[in-house]
Amino acid sequence: MNESTRSEAPYSFGKRNSSSALYDRIFTGLVWGIGILVILFIVGLLFMLLKNGLPKLTWDFLYSIPSEIEEGGGIGPALFNSFYLLAISLIISIPIGLAAGIYLAEFAPNNKLIDFVRICVEGLSSVPSIIFGLFGIALFVEMFQIGLTILGGAISLAFLNLPMLTRITEESIRAVPVEMKNASFALGSTHLQTIRKVLVPVALNGLVTGICLTAGRAFGESAVIILTAGVTTSGVMWDFNLFSPGETLAVHLWYVQSEAIVPDAQEIAQKATSVLIFIVLLINIVFRVPLWLNSRKTKS
Repeated sequence: MNESTRSEAPYSFGKRNSSSALYDRIFTGLVWGIGILVILFIVGLLFMLLKNGLPKLTWDFLYSIPSEIEEGGGIGPALFNSFYLLAISLIISIPIGLAAGIYLAEFAPNNKLIDFVRICVEGLSSVPSIIFGLFGIALFVEMFQIGLTILGGAISLAFLNLPMLTRITEESIRAVPVEMKNASFALGSTHLQTIRKVLVPVALNGLVTGICLTAGRAFGESAVIILTAGVTTSGVMWDFNLFSPGETLAVHLWYVQSEAIVPDAQEIAQKATSVLIFIVLLINIVFRVPLWLNSRKTKS
């Protein structure tokens, strides 16, 4: 190596380092800026939606019966139907979705049929919810002729959430390091024991995130409910009859904003929006509790 090469090498290396550091600072600043803008947008959106309705909320509004003509009605039956439909849909979709995702990740063979099934699952995950509503009409209203009911709305919601939950479960199970799985087999565990004791606990973050997404989507869904459960309630606060009309809070909000003739429709819509947002946030917090408990158990 001659003298000129030796003298230029350190200079070019230092130049590359300085330019890389500059690009790194620019990229870091860009990411921070975008992140802060997104957070400010979300906070501003929440403030705009909650500022008018949240201060006006009362317990009577949460428990009273909606009024069709006179002002002062509440959201009691619609709020109850929202939780009732959510519970039934999750009872149906969580076991089936988790089982299907675990099967695709651990037991399904690698062939064209399974690849086609995965494509179908991904396609159904992005299908508009109104399509599932039309399917619910064809199945429950026309074929079984049970009308617009809580049962039809809950099962249609379960169908809506199954593809997403299945796909998230499969990806979460596949994301577990293969070394942990092999170590479990090396210790003499069966495949079922490995899934129960290793794969599911390690993939718990992804699984709970999938359940949160499906629960929030089900609670705030309106198109499927309008087509399968209707836009009215039975008028009873605690109606557990599966064949009663199943208007939910999201549907009631749409109805108040579009067709209601009550004088305080705008105020009802603002308060219902606040309740809907607050409950969706609460659902996410509640489903995060298992993650916190699992994290404390792991650290201890």
